[in-house]
Amino acid sequence: MKLKNKNSSRRFFMFYLMLTSVSFLGLVLRFKPLFLLNPTISSPSIIEIHYSLPAVPVNRSPRWLRLIKNYLPDKKRIRVGLLNIAENEQESYEATGTSILENVHVLLDPLPKNLTWESLFPVWIDEDHTWNTPMCPEVPLPQVEGTAADMDVVVVKMPCDGFSESKGLRDVFRLQVNLAAAKLVVESGRSNVDRTVYVVFIGSCEPMHEIFRCDERVRRVGEYWMYKPNLMKLKQKLLMPVGSCQIALDQEAWRQQKNVSLSSTTTLSSLPAQRVAYVTLLHSSESYVCGAIALAQSIRQSGSRHDMILLHDDSITNKSRIGLSLAGWKLRRIERVRSPFSEKDSYNEWNYSKLRVWQVTDYDKLVFIDADFIIAKNVDYLFFYPQLSAAGNNRVLFNSGVMVLEPSACLFEELMQQSFKIKSYNGGDQGFLNEYFVWWHRLSKRVNTMKYFGEETKIGPKRNLPDNLEGIHYLGIKPWICYRDYDCNWDLTTRRVYASESVNKKWWKVYDKMPKKLQRYCGLTSKMDKNIEKWRKATRVKGFPEKHWRVQVRDPRKKNLVD
Repeated sequence: MKLKNKNSSRRFFMFYLMLTSVSFLGLVLRFKPLFLLNPTISSPSIIEIHYSLPAVPVNRSPRWLRLIKNYLPDKKRIRVGLLNIAENEQESYEATGTSILENVHVLLDPLPKNLTWESLFPVWIDEDHTWNTPMCPEVPLPQVEGTAADMDVVVVKMPCDGFSESKGLRDVFRLQVNLAAAKLVVESGRSNVDRTVYVVFIGSCEPMHEIFRCDERVRRVGEYWMYKPNLMKLKQKLLMPVGSCQIALDQEAWRQQKNVSLSSTTTLSSLPAQRVAYVTLLHSSESYVCGAIALAQSIRQSGSRHDMILLHDDSITNKSRIGLSLAGWKLRRIERVRSPFSEKDSYNEWNYSKLRVWQVTDYDKLVFIDADFIIAKNVDYLFFYPQLSAAGNNRVLFNSGVMVLEPSACLFEELMQQSFKIKSYNGGDQGFLNEYFVWWHRLSKRVNTMKYFGEETKIGPKRNLPDNLEGIHYLGIKPWICYRDYDCNWDLTTRRVYASESVNKKWWKVYDKMPKKLQRYCGLTSKMDKNIEKWRKATRVKGFPEKHWRVQVRDPRKKNLVD
């Protein structure tokens, strides 16, 4: 009897053991160790099993929404616009949940095959429309109407094909996507100028900084770039020509545009007042002090009363700073900036100092003007234009001698960082800025007409420029470095393309209206006088046909050398 009970106990124990083993095996199969779930994790040498949590519903919110949700108003149902997202990708970008009112898919029409960057930024345009030349080619932008245009967030997939940190990206499709995003934002704010609309760009390259400013960037995480744009600034950029194939709209033309305001009550007169100023730069030597004084006086003679800021380094002496202040400049000391790709001791070695103008952040907008320049007519209207506006130079490039810009601390930092990556085509600031600001607005050549007459121009004593000019850029040997009745550019073979007695006289008219105490800063030194006479003698030997060496010099400065 005892043996039977003992065998029964053994059989019961074996049955219990088998039942326990099966139960444990089921538990293991249900909760797999991490090294079984992920084969990239090696199995532990000491058995330490970590079980995964029970399965839960997957959070379907796209990453862009998780990154921006803290910026959106609480308990608000938002409308989302999805731009440049392929049909087979749309579901992964769509936001879902009780906070989402609607996902709007915005389609882009294909670009015309003949639309190129060169067609948007031609070498030359007929500014006066005397030849009935065609206007800018059209870049198709989306037409979104009704409630669909009332978006809270615009999500954009950025095209990054051809993007390089060493060169500006001139791509029409990229421009189309950025302008389309700007249009969606502006249309969403039409009913309320104070409306907040966010834009999330997704891609390895950032959006075009010419359209979406770094000051408006609220966050960046990896390939996600989040912006809170200024609707009024975007509106103005959308009203500008899509390239430099037309002169940028002036204030009067902008006023006449249909639906110009973001709301029915917003007009130009109701726009917030901006702090504006003219600005120039002196660095490395005092050779342009007289030019900067004449520039300031020409601005004042044109009737402008806006502030004038002059940035200078330690090469400008105290004596010169006094004269510059008397001329009207507000002086600010800077550290000069070396051009990373220029040769040592070259003429453009320190030209990147011009980037310092973006640090003048106590002003909203600046008109930069080179110091070898005079203003012939009032150009205060330039403060209306957005960044970056300039006159054309050649090909798809602008001339940096006159620029409308918007100071920004973050933009200055970006410019400094990019200056070591983007190579300037001429080693100076103009080449670099043209690779950074590939999308720009064309000002009339009347604003920045260069004293240049080209190799094809017939050499002769009379080389005139139109009388309706607003600004003249004095290339070559500067007027104050020569006699007032003698253009030294005639005397040097490489400078003869800059020679013109009539254009020189325009600079001396400004000089004549300057107070005597300022004229003294434009005096001749004995070294300058010797150089001029040396050039004249060389010209006589070469036998140039104009025979300018015969001109009788009556410049009183020759008899009153400053040293």
